[in-house]
Amino acid sequence: MKQSTDYQQLNYWQLFKLALKDNHERDYTKGPIGRAAFLLAVPMILEMAMESIFAVTDIFFVSGLGAEAVSIVGLTEAVITLLYAIAIGLSMAVTAMIARRIGEKQPSQANIVAGQTLLIGLMFGLVIGIPGFIFAGDILAIMGAEPSVIKQGQSYTSIMLGGSITILYLFLINAIYRGAGDATIAMRSLWLANSINIILDPLLIYGIGPFPEMGVEGAAVATNIGRGVGVIYQLYHLQNNHSRIRLQLPHLKLVSQVFTRLLKLSVGGISQFLIATASWVVLVRIVSTYGSDAVAGYTIAIRIIMFTILPAWGLSNAVATLVGQNLGAGQAQRAEQSVWRVARYNVYFMVTVAIIFIVFAKNLIGIFSQEPLVVSYGVECLRYIGYGYGFYAIGMILVQAFNGAGDTLTPTKINFFCYWLFQIPLAYILAKILAMGPTGVFLAITCAESIIAVIGIIIFRKGKWKLKTV
Repeated sequence: MKQSTDYQQLNYWQLFKLALKDNHERDYTKGPIGRAAFLLAVPMILEMAMESIFAVTDIFFVSGLGAEAVSIVGLTEAVITLLYAIAIGLSMAVTAMIARRIGEKQPSQANIVAGQTLLIGLMFGLVIGIPGFIFAGDILAIMGAEPSVIKQGQSYTSIMLGGSITILYLFLINAIYRGAGDATIAMRSLWLANSINIILDPLLIYGIGPFPEMGVEGAAVATNIGRGVGVIYQLYHLQNNHSRIRLQLPHLKLVSQVFTRLLKLSVGGISQFLIATASWVVLVRIVSTYGSDAVAGYTIAIRIIMFTILPAWGLSNAVATLVGQNLGAGQAQRAEQSVWRVARYNVYFMVTVAIIFIVFAKNLIGIFSQEPLVVSYGVECLRYIGYGYGFYAIGMILVQAFNGAGDTLTPTKINFFCYWLFQIPLAYILAKILAMGPTGVFLAITCAESIIAVIGIIIFRKGKWKLKTV
């Protein structure tokens, strides 16, 4: 199918179906920007929706075991967000380099970048997974878990951290596909992984049929099996001749120049997400001082929020690919227009979700827990964070635009100021000094995300990101 001419003749339902099909020759640097963004964003949104289901699924099935079990998942997830920071930070560099090489019409160089990505993922997976598996109990203690929570949750945390490499590879390999524009493969890998997790979770947690009753530990086993199968699916397609990226054994040999360039470019990406997610860890630590009910309510609310944020991240990832490929093709103006177009779509989506959060917060939290205190904390969290969703929609698009251009240091600086110098002190002051409790933490989150959007708009308009080379 020809690019722009035929696309203009399709309605949105036809475009939606087209977006779900493999089309390795599709060129996102040509044709109407709205259509290119739509075709790229649809599979990315569905991909991120699948990623968010991992979080919601575990909480949904584990919630039947009580507040302590939910607290285990919440505290462990807070630590794993540091791993997500590394995975997402690396992914930003991978997507930027792959997208730029594809935009420059250099697929052979993109293959080399993909090979070095797998080597980097293996290295980080071993460095994080082995200590995490061994010191799981100590990690829970540092997070403020009560002794009974540590006893019940040590095996869960050990398995989750020990399986770090599956998380890294899911993110990194999908970043390869996103940068190349092969977003449908990334989407399908998470569909497969989630389907397996959804099936195995209740079977292993509650011992249904011939399966052993493993409790909260079963959720960890199910999640890692699902993710592992998803990674196998990804690797299969990486060496498939029908993919835009065609990985072969020679590409897995160390190419020091590309390997080093990826790591250097990743420093900014990893730093920005480490700053952001480490801030979330501190916030969880503050909330944990108010007991397991507060942590459980906060955890459930954040999981619901992730269910909406990650699809919005799909739009953001589409922006990163559009910016990278268009800059590679020498079309900086088209790259900028793509950013503002998708930002508008994201605002529409996020504001709609915010209204649902504010109006139906109690109903949403009630799906996961009926304990009064847990519901109360969860409702407050959903509503306060929802108030800032319009700003957050713009901020996350602009951050990914910088990353797609290879300018990972600018979001790092923004995050450092807004999270560490503003959000954490404000959360402590509101929660402890002004005695607002967890509500102060929720309000601090909203304020910080709003400031990120304002600063991002000011810096983006200066246009220095257009001159970045990767």
